Amino acid sequence: MENLYPGFNNDKHGITQLGRIVLDGWLFGFIPETEDCTGWDIGRMQGLMERVQAEWDKYSNLPSRLPPDLRQRHGELYERAITAARSKGWDPELGEDE
Repeated sequence: MENLYPGFNNDKHGITQLGRIVLDGWLFGFIPETEDCTGWDIGRMQGLMERVQAEWDKYSNLPSRLPPDLRQRHGELYERAITAARSKGWDPELGEDE
């Protein structure tokens, strides 16, 4: 059976490695916020990850180096995601397997 991503909204808590790729895909406009990547296979997620990584490389992978509009959007997206993740029991102090 093929591994399919359950989608950001159905992810364990959203703040997973793949969840962050979706958040950053929204941030950079590679996918609309209505697309949470439900049912995407690993190859398609890898393609999005490569695009996201190439874009982050332009900013040395630091949100503080984003242009003001993207920096604000990054803060908004991640604040929303962190609030939702915490409501699902996410604890930033615990590892992915805990």
